[in-house]
Amino acid sequence: MRDKLGLIGRAEEVETLARQVEDHGGIYIVPAFSGLFAPYWRADARGAIVGLTAYTGKAHFARAALEATAYQTRDVLEAMAADAGIRFAGLKVDGGMAVNETLMQFQADILGIPVLRPRQGHQEVTALGIAFAAGLTVGFWKDCDDLRSLRQDETIFRPQMDLVGRQALYKGWKKAVQRALNWVDEPPFQQ
Repeated sequence: MRDKLGLIGRAEEVETLARQVEDHGGIYIVPAFSGLFAPYWRADARGAIVGLTAYTGKAHFARAALEATAYQTRDVLEAMAADAGIRFAGLKVDGGMAVNETLMQFQADILGIPVLRPRQGHQEVTALGIAFAAGLTVGFWKDCDDLRSLRQDETIFRPQMDLVGRQALYKGWKKAVQRALNWVDEPPFQQ
C-alpha cells in the first residue's frame, strides 16, 4: 500500500484511512505475493484482490489489507489448535502492527477471543523475551513465576462481533483464498 501503490505515505496512515469506512466494502485482499504460506503451503498462489465494485475506494483497500492480516492469523491459530488439540483463550500480540487499534479490534472479532497488547511503549517485546530467557538460564530469575510478576498492564480488545458475522466474513476470506490458488502453472524457479 505504501511502497508499490502509493496509497499511503507512512505505514501508520493505513489505520486513519481504514477508519474512514465502516467495513471492507466486500473486498478481500489475499497477500500471496510469493506463494501462500502457513497453513496452506502453496507456491502456486499469488496475491489477489476480489470483490471489487464501483463502490470500492482506497479506504476499503486499507481496511481489507488490515483484515487480511487478521484472517491469516486466524488461519494459523486454527491449524495450531487442531494440531495441538487445544482451544486458545486469548492472543497476546506485540510488534509494530499491534499499535493499530482497528486491526487489534478486528483481530479479536474474527478470532472470537480477547487480544491482549502490552501497554504503550512496550509493543516490541522480542528483545525482552530474549532477555528473560537469558535471565532464566543464568539464574537471575528463579522460574517463570518470577517473570509473571513483572507483567505490565495490557490493553484488552474483546470480541464485539457476533458469531454469524464472524463466520460470514471468514467464509468470504476462505473463498478469496481459493481464488488465489493455482495461479502459477509452473514452479517459479527450477532446481
